[in-house]
Amino acid sequence: MTIASQLLSAASVSAEELTYKIVATTDVHGNFFPYNFITRTPGEGSLARVASRVRCLRDSIGSDHVILLDNGDILQGQPTAYYYNFIATDRPHPVAMMLKSLGYDAETIGNHDVEAGHAVYDRYKNDLGQIPLLGANVIDIATGKPYFKPYHVIERDGIKIVVFGLLTPAIPGWLPENLWSGLKFEDMVESAARWIPVIKVKEAPDLIVGLFHSGHDSSKKTGDWIENASLKVAEEVPGFDIIFMGHDHQVYNSEQVADSDGKSPLVLNPANNAVNLAEAEVKFTLDGRGKVLGKKISGRIVPLTGLTPDSVFMTEFSNIKEEIDNFVNRKIGVATGDFSVRDAYFGPSAFMDLLHDLQLEISGADISFAAPLSFDAVICKGDLHMSDMFTLYKYENMLYTMAMTGREIKNYLEMSYSLWTSEMADPEDHLLLFTKEGTSPAKGDYAKLQNPAYNFDSAAGIIYDVDVTKLQGDKIIIKSMADGSPFDFDKVYKVAVNSYRGNGGGDLLTKGAGIPHEDLKSRILKSTDKDLRYYLIKLLEQRGSITPKITSGWKFIPEELAGPAARKDRTVLFPD
Repeated sequence: MTIASQLLSAASVSAEELTYKIVATTDVHGNFFPYNFITRTPGEGSLARVASRVRCLRDSIGSDHVILLDNGDILQGQPTAYYYNFIATDRPHPVAMMLKSLGYDAETIGNHDVEAGHAVYDRYKNDLGQIPLLGANVIDIATGKPYFKPYHVIERDGIKIVVFGLLTPAIPGWLPENLWSGLKFEDMVESAARWIPVIKVKEAPDLIVGLFHSGHDSSKKTGDWIENASLKVAEEVPGFDIIFMGHDHQVYNSEQVADSDGKSPLVLNPANNAVNLAEAEVKFTLDGRGKVLGKKISGRIVPLTGLTPDSVFMTEFSNIKEEIDNFVNRKIGVATGDFSVRDAYFGPSAFMDLLHDLQLEISGADISFAAPLSFDAVICKGDLHMSDMFTLYKYENMLYTMAMTGREIKNYLEMSYSLWTSEMADPEDHLLLFTKEGTSPAKGDYAKLQNPAYNFDSAAGIIYDVDVTKLQGDKIIIKSMADGSPFDFDKVYKVAVNSYRGNGGGDLLTKGAGIPHEDLKSRILKSTDKDLRYYLIKLLEQRGSITPKITSGWKFIPEELAGPAARKDRTVLFPD
């Protein structure tokens, strides 16, 4: 055969196109079934609906052409996760069994998965079996190497895909050290910049996918840590073709992020609770010998609400649902009236005072700090069930008792209320700090507020006024302790806070009270050994019943401004 005929033969080999769907869930938060076990009502998202969508994709283009990923924060949220994290621990973790059943290819660990503690996520990692749990920037201090697998290689039809996992490094600013003992968390950009060249040389992949449990707004910092660095990685570390984000619970779909090589990775975030699925479509063009000549990438966010839950999934895990139904329906006590968190935005509330009273009783502290952890929740008059305990307290925080001076307490509250309230000068002004768009209907928790309400801490144990005509520094007027004794700015008080706050979460202790982050640990006088919800359950079982009443001694002033504004703003925040 002549050289000319060889060239003709090579050219005649037809090019081939292969299509893959790379799909991701994130921040599932225990929403495995189309049912909310906290409110005991039907739910919008769920892994059961993910299963339906994924089955459809696999039937359409073939199972080998669908890559299924999860981006963390799956082990905390609904009672389903709590029950198998801390109560029924004598079996393989059902969440791992669900991911195996659905055929997940890889998962990145999330901060709320770490919050469950070593015993939980170490067991979970083992139970996942062949599904790798990723986290390149989670470093084992003893070895200096990643504690979780840094990346995973997937090969299909000769196509090599690398999935590289990163976790928000801000965990030390939120969680007690015992939950992540022996670990440290590297900056995401630094970790990616070190690993991507290694991956390119060692693996020579056709596609690099970032699976990052971190959001998009890099201006948000927790202490010295950049909490949401996904776009920062996309911009500063060349090599990624697709990046799946998570953590910030915000839908995102953009192909406009240019990296330092001038290329634009597709960036997707389906938000939380398995209400959406992020889908990237990759079309590879191959020559006749299987070499990749090029690729075309597009993406979309697919809503799952209204999709029929997968019957195979529901049948396979029906025993799990039944077990959780029995758990959340267990009676704890009786509520003699309604407790609504809505009242907490506009003054003292029975909902928050119940939490304050329980925190003070559990800790023996002088003062309690707490914020509404659910945007809009209610405990209704009647029997109290285990499900109501997840309404009362959303997260698995410990309860800390910390040492704070009177001046630090005032400065802490100054920052809290500056995040919460505006500076009023006129009866037509708003009491609450709304976004500019917030006075019109908006979707999503906190969408109308400039700052999330889980940082709106009020106090019990002291009598104080909040002057809504003043700026931060002059808003708080502390009159006395709750028993009428003088409040001393120089005295050291025992203060009850949750562990998220006690480790610096929300910056109220650091930027507000002015305590250096490195000093927070030395301020902790004691901590509960179990999560706060556990102790709330025990106390309520002992009491038998709870009655809504206002016990804290604070108010907004001047009342002639704050009162009408509160009534008006209530209709804005809760138009129903």
